[in-house]
Amino acid sequence: MGAVIGREGAAIEPGPIAANPAQRRLAEGGTVLCMGVRQTRSVDIAQIAAACGFDALYLDLEHSPMGLETVSAICTAATGFGIAPLVRPPGHGADWIGRILDGGAQGLILPHVNNEAEARAIVAAARFPPLGRRSVMGPGPAVGYRSLKLGEINSGLNAATTIVCMIETEEGVAEADAIAAVAGVDVLLIGSNDLCTEMGIPGELRHPRLRAAYEAVAAACRAHRKVLGVGGIRGDAELQRDLLVLGARFLIAGNDVGYMMAAARADVATLRKIIGG
Repeated sequence: MGAVIGREGAAIEPGPIAANPAQRRLAEGGTVLCMGVRQTRSVDIAQIAAACGFDALYLDLEHSPMGLETVSAICTAATGFGIAPLVRPPGHGADWIGRILDGGAQGLILPHVNNEAEARAIVAAARFPPLGRRSVMGPGPAVGYRSLKLGEINSGLNAATTIVCMIETEEGVAEADAIAAVAGVDVLLIGSNDLCTEMGIPGELRHPRLRAAYEAVAAACRAHRKVLGVGGIRGDAELQRDLLVLGARFLIAGNDVGYMMAAARADVATLRKIIGG
């Protein structure tokens, strides 16, 4: 198989383990832009997201009825288009985590991670020994079904898998330092909307208490050399800039439903003006 062309035109050389473009960008000190997918069921969404300039997409099983077969198909396609496929499962169950990763996902966005024990259990389920206790599948989508030594598969997938823990509760904020200290966790992602709802200030994205939470999680990330991520603020460019200054390097942008509806509304508004009502 020849080299895959990434979103910026650079060749991603094939290897035993598919390259993780988002992980590479973070390692180089860059910022990852990730698009959510809730409604689309076609593999074309991976190519569309790559063409739009995203580094990653995440398939949202927490807030959609999408099935694992669809998830695996899109994940497999995404690696061929040079965009990292991540998946948000509905919970932390090892059964979900293992099947999602076996299906070709290059990373997980885990919702509602509240403490160190939960973070350690996630890492154990998502990484092979000696880093965790993930069950061995052998050749699969992540290695292009090549026949490789098992040790090579396990170590390669451990290195290429990105684990993102979402901080969405006040407990999670209070425990952010302990969560960030867990080996194998790569990103702490603040879920702004769930967090402010838990705080009793739903929708108040500029509330001082939410700002203090951002700062606390950012400090934990700096202390343990982890990446700060933020979601739920795509409608406020000024706030996004503020959080980039604070250190955020993993940003959840919009999702397929929001983008489609925004474009459709704008088109209808234009056409209504043309036809006069």
